[in-house]
Amino acid sequence: MTSTAPIRALKIGIIGIGVGGSEMLPIMAAAAEFDLVAGADIVPQVREAFTAAYHAKAYATAEELCKDPEVEAVWISSPNRFHWEHTVLAAQHGKHIIVEKPMAISLKEGEAMIEAAAKYGVKLIPGHTPGFTPAVRAMRHIAHSGELGPLQAINITAYSDWMLRARTKEETDFSQGGGIPYRQGPHQVDAARVIGGGLVRSVRGSVGQWLPGRTMPGFYSAYLEFENGVPAILTHNGYGYFLTTEFMPYGANQQMLTTEAKREVRQRLGDGTWDDEAAKNRIRMGGDQAYYASPEFKKKDRWMPSDFGVAIITCERGDIRQSPNGLYVYGDDGLREQTLTYGRLMGPIEPRVELLELYEAVVEGKPVYHTGEWGMATLEVCLALIQSSQERREIKLSHQVPTHPDYDNAPILAKEFGDA
Repeated sequence: MTSTAPIRALKIGIIGIGVGGSEMLPIMAAAAEFDLVAGADIVPQVREAFTAAYHAKAYATAEELCKDPEVEAVWISSPNRFHWEHTVLAAQHGKHIIVEKPMAISLKEGEAMIEAAAKYGVKLIPGHTPGFTPAVRAMRHIAHSGELGPLQAINITAYSDWMLRARTKEETDFSQGGGIPYRQGPHQVDAARVIGGGLVRSVRGSVGQWLPGRTMPGFYSAYLEFENGVPAILTHNGYGYFLTTEFMPYGANQQMLTTEAKREVRQRLGDGTWDDEAAKNRIRMGGDQAYYASPEFKKKDRWMPSDFGVAIITCERGDIRQSPNGLYVYGDDGLREQTLTYGRLMGPIEPRVELLELYEAVVEGKPVYHTGEWGMATLEVCLALIQSSQERREIKLSHQVPTHPDYDNAPILAKEFGDA
């Protein structure tokens, strides 16, 4: 992770162990830079399994965890509607914060989070997006290096089975930040903003909801125009018929659900017999399918599109896209592959570079590149996408911020690009 031995371990807790949050546990536990000391979850099964697996304290509420003086930082992965509340609570107790996407479900909430972090002097990083990852940051580096000429366009497309996976009530309630635009939109929006420079001028978008038994949208398509005129087209279809993993020669069988399982879910959603809560309990920590939460869980050794999708970046004299080991760069001299070196916390499938950013900011005094203001700008784009669909018009933006002036000097790509 860091090039030298860490100065000390940062003691971290997690609020909302759940399913998504549990993906972080093996990474936190394995990192010399972090000491996983506590977790909070409302589900007793999860708390018991967490304590048994990680020998850490387990609390029933976020308040109890935040009152623990041993905890220095928190990873917040509670339901989306609680992100602002738990962020403010953690800040009031002096905890540094990484909050999962979406940062919040309104700009007012995002502003409250930023104000609390500033008032109590803590670091706030809106995380859990590919915008942090080596691949996206390398795309930005190459696109702005001059090698292929000026950046001209960004295209990110994802097809997943997100709508067919087990979901909590909050995840299916659009008013609570459920559905593809809130839960998956930040992935593509944040990456596009990193590559495009951050300043989105306007958004025109559409969302789609057409699966019987699901009460939230499972599709969006958005056209973003940056202040410099560069367009970005972002699409995510979560209905599970075609998957972008099939674009990879080795990806046809890399699915969370089989064809038979997807057929059953669709049928039972339609006739009202599908039990989301029972299915969710099976994949929660302590359930018989909780593979993410195991300390022994290993990531695959080649890149897969996952829920982010396939990104194609167009410059004046070439294109860039992901490859199994990094990036394919197409130019006048043909195709080359830019390999990327991933550290201990940055497996090629699900990098978690926000942990590195938090550690370096808190312990080493380095900059926070993905600030609260950056996260709120990404949230603004997602909200504008929804508003545009509802009102069928272009939405102009007013809370955008550029990438950090030292962004490309971050050490994350030092091995690949000597000037990074």
